[in-house]
Amino acid sequence: MRDIARDNYFMSAAIEEAKKCALLDEVPVGAVIVRDNKIIASSGNGRETYKDATFHAETEAISNACRYLGGWRLVGCELFVTLEPCIMCGGAIINARVPEVIIGARDPKAGAFGSLCDLNSLHVNHHPNITFGVMEEECADLLRQFFREKRERGKRWKKMNNE
Repeated sequence: MRDIARDNYFMSAAIEEAKKCALLDEVPVGAVIVRDNKIIASSGNGRETYKDATFHAETEAISNACRYLGGWRLVGCELFVTLEPCIMCGGAIINARVPEVIIGARDPKAGAFGSLCDLNSLHVNHHPNITFGVMEEECADLLRQFFREKRERGKRWKKMNNE
């Protein structure tokens, strides 16, 4: 059985990473990787900042954790992420052998662990344990607020430019 207080603690750290993204006009998704109850890597989305389609919170956190541990297998690690990983990030999770993935909000448009598709249903060499719904409302609210504000800015811009 999962320790709810512990999960909330580490998801809160992922939420803080997501909030940093929103300040940079990045989609607010944050991820932290934990080993032995210590955060060893963290990241948020950086696609817009770095003009890099692969700069997702999960892939950067995985890269950082691999560098920290000195190897590509993240055995004994947990990935906490505010939004269900996409297919690319799911592939990275599988390839890095991340044993546990704890997810805040589901992603019906791109989620690769049950929402859009389920990578765990494929005959691949690793299947991470998936936990959904940790601080789900807080994670979903970050995204809703970000896109609401983005739409409002777009409306104001159109109004200012008589469009």
